[in-house]
Amino acid sequence: MPTRLNPYLSFNGNAREAMEFYQRVFGGMLTVNTFGEFGTEGAQADQVMHAMLETDSGFTLMGSDVPPEMDYTPGNTITVSLSGDDGDELRGYWTALSDGGIVAVPLEPQMWGDEFGACVDRFGISWMVNISSPRT
Repeated sequence: MPTRLNPYLSFNGNAREAMEFYQRVFGGMLTVNTFGEFGTEGAQADQVMHAMLETDSGFTLMGSDVPPEMDYTPGNTITVSLSGDDGDELRGYWTALSDGGIVAVPLEPQMWGDEFGACVDRFGISWMVNISSPRT
């Protein structure tokens, strides 16, 4: 899979509704994973941990609900996401983007099997990097 760059939107409990709306607007295939699918219990279990809309026009839009322990500030609810399976390329981007910035989540293996990291670069732009692991 080639590396791609796309917007990642944050929502305050209505990510599913928003992503389904965008699917109606743009068409395409929407996949949604909840926090509960990865072991979270309680009220947050049904909230969206990750959603991805891929359209026939080549648009990719991702989004999720912000967990209660993370800040949600309207106007500050978009992140640029880099994802793909070229680990060397993506680690290089991560190194450059996080240099002089603030690392919120170190680039390391995650519970869903990929490497993931999140940072804010030295210019205040939020980035996420996800390196897909080979699926068996």
